[in-house]
Amino acid sequence: MGEAMKPYRVLLYEDMHSAGKQLLAEKAELIFARSLDEDALMEQVADVDAIIIRANGCVSAKLMDAAPRLKVIGRHGVGVDAIDLKAARQRGIVVCNTPRANVESVAEQAVGFMIALSKHILRADKAIRQGRWEVRYEYIGQELRGKTLGLIGMGRIGARVAEICHLAFEMPILYYDLVSYPETEAKLGAKKVSLEEVLRQADYVSVHVPLTPATKGMIGKQQFDLMKKGAIFINTARGPIVDEAALIEALRSGHLGGAGLDVYAIEPPPKDNPLFQMDNVVLSPHMAAHTEDALREMSMIAEDVLRVLEGKEPLFRVV
Repeated sequence: MGEAMKPYRVLLYEDMHSAGKQLLAEKAELIFARSLDEDALMEQVADVDAIIIRANGCVSAKLMDAAPRLKVIGRHGVGVDAIDLKAARQRGIVVCNTPRANVESVAEQAVGFMIALSKHILRADKAIRQGRWEVRYEYIGQELRGKTLGLIGMGRIGARVAEICHLAFEMPILYYDLVSYPETEAKLGAKKVSLEEVLRQADYVSVHVPLTPATKGMIGKQQFDLMKKGAIFINTARGPIVDEAALIEALRSGHLGGAGLDVYAIEPPPKDNPLFQMDNVVLSPHMAAHTEDALREMSMIAEDVLRVLEGKEPLFRVV
């Protein structure tokens, strides 16, 4: 079947794993965004039936109005903060995502940050490359075993972090969430408490909530002040959930023992971001979900996009 004969046209904001592309290509012509600037996107959406968005760019009401054939927006990943959900609902456009695809990879990254910071792995690596063997007496780490883990959000990723930490390191689990998770509580002995209680009691605080108007800036100076001196803060969720200036100050002052960050207030962060100069911080460029396994699974958003285009109900509908 030639490209012109394929019934659907799908715009991909960014490239994705070949598994998902191959699935789409059986029934759709694939178009790639020339730029993620809205004006440039507007020029490409007039005849597309579907859009697949990753972590960059947005799908606004204005863009939807420029795409009269648009039936479905697929999110390669989980967070849908870059899609105007209200506008999609009003226009009858289905939004779906891949909520299970990156659970393991992001959870492992969060735990990896905890281990790297607790054992001074990056600092020690840098020192020994400089010939500073004597740091073995300076960089005294701590064990995770028996320390308290505080989770802000107990969704799929939060629950997996809890499971790893409880089963591997016998860590007591405290969590703050709008929803209760009795099965996780029973399985792991997790205890639901207030946000303040999580911050006061936890040795490690890990953020696992979506970015919404309610969660934007929810962790700021007041919250960092509540945390234990020397506690470690992990964010693999979204940068704007945290007041980055307040985090930097809490690290500079020595109140926090360290931070592991995959996400930032501005992405990519400016080169003069003070976090880059701190040796009690471990950083990665919003890549916690970028394992071969997870990227393949996220590309399977192709399945739900095709389901919608063929008049079927998607497996993971957001709107």
